[in-house]
This record gives sequence, C-alpha cells and structure tokens, in this order.
Amino acid sequence: MEASFLQRHPFLKDVFSISIFIACVVIGTLLINSFVFRSFSVIGPSMEKTMYTNDRLIVNRLPVTLAQLQNKSYVPERGQVIVFKNPRFTEGMGDEYIVKRVIAFPGERVVITDGHYIVYNNEHPEGFNPDDANHGEPGSPTSGAVDTIVPEGELFVSGDHREGNFSLDSRNGLGTIPFYDVVGPVSLRIFPFDKIRGF
Repeated sequence: MEASFLQRHPFLKDVFSISIFIACVVIGTLLINSFVFRSFSVIGPSMEKTMYTNDRLIVNRLPVTLAQLQNKSYVPERGQVIVFKNPRFTEGMGDEYIVKRVIAFPGERVVITDGHYIVYNNEHPEGFNPDDANHGEPGSPTSGAVDTIVPEGELFVSGDHREGNFSLDSRNGLGTIPFYDVVGPVSLRIFPFDKIRGF
C-alpha cells in the first residue's frame, strides 16, 4: 500500500497541524472577544476611587450578544459600570473606549443639586439620587451644572471622580451615549491581583 503524501513528508504534516491549531486559536479568540468577553485597561483618573489607571477589567459581552440575537438594544442597569465606544473618537485623538457609570435613561431628567445627581422620571416625580444603591460609590461630590433630559435610545453616564473636570462624561462635553455604542458591563477587575473584585 502506497504511503500518503503527508506520511512521506512528516515535517509538512507537522506544519499543517500547527497551522490549523493557530488558525483555530485566532478564530476562537476573535469569537470570544466579539461575543463573550473583552479585556480593557483603565487610563486616567475619571473613575477614582472605584478604579485606577492600569486596572485591568473584564467586560461581559454576553448580555449585548443576547440582545442582538433578539434584535433588541442592550440596556444596562442604573448604577452599572460599563465600557462603551467613544462616540466622539477620532484617530489619534482621545480614547476609543471609555468606562463610566450609568446614571439615567431615555426620557429622564438629570440635574445636579447640592453635590449630587438627582434623576426625575414617572416613577419618581419628586426625584431621587441614582447613587444611593451603589454601596458608597462614588465617594466624591458631583460638581458642575446640569439640567437635561436624556434623548431616546441613549444613556446619561458619569465617571466616579466628579470634582472639577477629572471625568469627561455626560455632564461636560461627552454627551449622552447611544445604546449601540455600549460594549458591555464591567464584571470583574483582574489586576492588580490584590484588588480583584466583581462589579
């Protein structure tokens, strides 16, 4: 019985096997990054004291993927920390992806009063502080002047470092964020190792 080409050339067989393995790893990594989770590093002080520069985050892509499969927009929960594509990003200028906290949803009115966000909606016509459920985060008072209604299909977001201009967010130049720009909620900080935590 005549040996096959690959049996006669074992080196080529090894190269072919390694190439198939590498292709599977690359395709698997792309699929995981697109549909399951992604990793991002924090840059800048905008989320202090919740997150710091060089913190490594894992963002859960599954809720976004499931919403897309149902032909719906993914809408995070109030108070969640999310990563989204910067709607004002241009090549070489600023960060392409940004991490902030969700404050308000379409149709809600957002104002800053006495160093706090106050959100008004149909369920709370008298207004409420959206940070009350965040277990003490953020710690800094909120500065600036805001009185706006969130447009349809968008989110009002804020950094946790809210004094001055430490955070570019929906208060001061970033504007509201379209649902379709949301990458997903931050689920885990994996670095530094002594500060691993879930969100």
